[in-house]
Amino acid sequence: MICNYLLKNLKILLLAAIIIVHLLASRSAFGQLSEPPPTAPVREVTDNYFGTKIIDPYRWMEEPKSAELAGWMKTQNDFTRNYLDKLPIREKFLRQLEAQNNSGINVSALQRVGDRYFYFKLAPGDSDRKIFVREGLSGEDKLLVDPQKVSAESGKRFSIISFNASPDGKFVSYLASAGGGELGEIRFVETATARELKDKISETRWHTSAWLPDASAILYIRFAELKPETPPTERFQKSKIYLHKLGDSAENDKPIFGFEVNADIKLDPKLLAFPSIPFGSKYVFINVNTGVSPNSAFYAAPLEALKNEKVTWRKIVDFDDEIGAYSSDSAVVHGDDLYLLTYKNAARYKVVKTSLKNPDLASAKTVIEASEAVVTNLAAAHDALYVQQNDGGIGQLLRVDYRTNSVEKLNLPFNGVISDLTVDPRETGVNFGLHSWVRSLTLFAYDSNKKSIADTKLQPPSPLDTSAFESIEVKVKAADGVMIPLSIIYKKGLKRDGRNPAGMSGYGAYGISSEPVFIARFFPWLDAGGVVAFAHVRGGGEYGEEWHQAGFKATKPNTWKDFIACAEYLIREKYTSPERLGGHGASAGGIMIGNAIAERPDLFGAAIIGVGLNNMLRYETTANGVPNIPEFGSVKTEQGFKDLLAMDAFHKIKPGVKYPAVMLTHGINDPRVEPWLSAKMAARLQASTTSEKPVLLRIDYDAGHGIGNSRKQMNEEFADIFAFLFEELGGDRKSN
Repeated sequence: MICNYLLKNLKILLLAAIIIVHLLASRSAFGQLSEPPPTAPVREVTDNYFGTKIIDPYRWMEEPKSAELAGWMKTQNDFTRNYLDKLPIREKFLRQLEAQNNSGINVSALQRVGDRYFYFKLAPGDSDRKIFVREGLSGEDKLLVDPQKVSAESGKRFSIISFNASPDGKFVSYLASAGGGELGEIRFVETATARELKDKISETRWHTSAWLPDASAILYIRFAELKPETPPTERFQKSKIYLHKLGDSAENDKPIFGFEVNADIKLDPKLLAFPSIPFGSKYVFINVNTGVSPNSAFYAAPLEALKNEKVTWRKIVDFDDEIGAYSSDSAVVHGDDLYLLTYKNAARYKVVKTSLKNPDLASAKTVIEASEAVVTNLAAAHDALYVQQNDGGIGQLLRVDYRTNSVEKLNLPFNGVISDLTVDPRETGVNFGLHSWVRSLTLFAYDSNKKSIADTKLQPPSPLDTSAFESIEVKVKAADGVMIPLSIIYKKGLKRDGRNPAGMSGYGAYGISSEPVFIARFFPWLDAGGVVAFAHVRGGGEYGEEWHQAGFKATKPNTWKDFIACAEYLIREKYTSPERLGGHGASAGGIMIGNAIAERPDLFGAAIIGVGLNNMLRYETTANGVPNIPEFGSVKTEQGFKDLLAMDAFHKIKPGVKYPAVMLTHGINDPRVEPWLSAKMAARLQASTTSEKPVLLRIDYDAGHGIGNSRKQMNEEFADIFAFLFEELGGDRKSN
């Protein structure tokens, strides 16, 4: 399990690594020699964890400001760029992606405020998404924020990470971030005139602002100010909620909740606090969470209390109540009724109701019983509670009448996954999106008075003809007998003879589901005869919190073992073969793909590791590593060390093994996963593999974790990935 660089073999290993790197460099698309990437110096550091010694040959790379590391990564990226640009198929893929993605309109992040609709729109010719508003569904689109104007102010590329409209629709707050780094500035725009306000709140990471009902102020999250001596591990700790009054300086903003703000509320410095004020509500709420766990505590106070010097908060939900779902609304309000999404004694979640005046979860009324379907989201409109479910990749939408508590299952226009569930609590009905692997997103509106569902026309259908493609859902038996869902997308008439290049992705963390969604950028690969597959491995949320916990800390090995089982299935059923199968994982999915190729390098011809968590024993030393301890564990406990060592792919890479071709991709401004985590993995793979297949490190110097990437950046990255996989997997099959 542990790859130790023994001193007596160091010279031999280094010589072998140099020879291997030269072999890799000589293997280009045209068989031409090119300059090899530099061999990374080995400087061993030994750590002792509870009596177990771990040798790290590339600890020196963990200094992000190191000129040596910057130079090494730059040379690696130059080599990668030279390699990829010489692949003949890359230009074809890029042209297809550019033509395809410039032919349609993409709408996302829909917000409804009365009869106004706010949303992101990416139109043909646009590189970055812009904020628009429409007066009524039949109205004209009006541009509110163009990130190019923000970029022009500083000379840097800015993207809009998120936005939030005020309850009266008069203003929009938004987070602008440079270089995809997510740390940015909250700005404000007036809806009627598209005029930028003077207010600016700098260096915030999350734009989870909550508007006061009269649109006079917002609540937002801010972290403790860093000093030069502050360790990076405290970068995203000690969060506080501040009140900012429009027209005032951010220097005058006052904290109302958070770390050491309230004498009677003791908060762990690692906990995050997120504010919300539902439209029309008399209360302000604070959701306290680790940021990586579905479990939350909730505090509430009357809105009037915000006028006080100190706000008195009441805890209405504690962590023991097991309330919450990752990335969705798990607590919504209608009048004095509080509806909660809980996994307590209900692994796939149920919905309960209690009183805000006298909350009592022990006697809370169950509104939606637990079932085979996973409850994923709640939305409280004026007329009813709308409940989103996922049943084996098929979305369901339930309507719960407030007066009678009767439950009605809405008849959706087609089978697909629900997204963009949106309501204005002061209005009736609900808006939602619906799409599938091969059917593009449509944004619908349900009219509760007419009991009808209609296309809002906000999102035009994709001009891409997908009639030539199909998808199937199968279940694969894992090593321990558990059945793992696997989605497979391909061109109709596919020959199952083992000769098809296939790309399989997975994630498996935080309880996040890899639901069937329409991803237009996959179709050039499919059109070229490739297969796309998604392994719904444990650690995700496909089957609720139970599925999450089954790929979590000590059970984390299930995540990559499930992925391996799905790879074996694709090979056994002749969709592909080992030399033509590529694996992909990004971010926390890097744990999955890194361990899959480390344990079963024979199963894959190539692998893509995007912004990956490759070296889990060291992740805790980074700014975002500490907030992730609840998901992965800590090396400060013996069990935590064992768990993290088991999921540390970097320490499983061994010299003399024939590893598949690997490309590691990263944005240099990534605030979630430090780029050196990819650099260390690249160095170790290059020094260890004997397969004569390339190990490439691709760095984007105007990007971060992928959030805020421009259309151009996305097209170029997909073209690189497709070309790399097509080359390494023998993608010579013509379209069927």
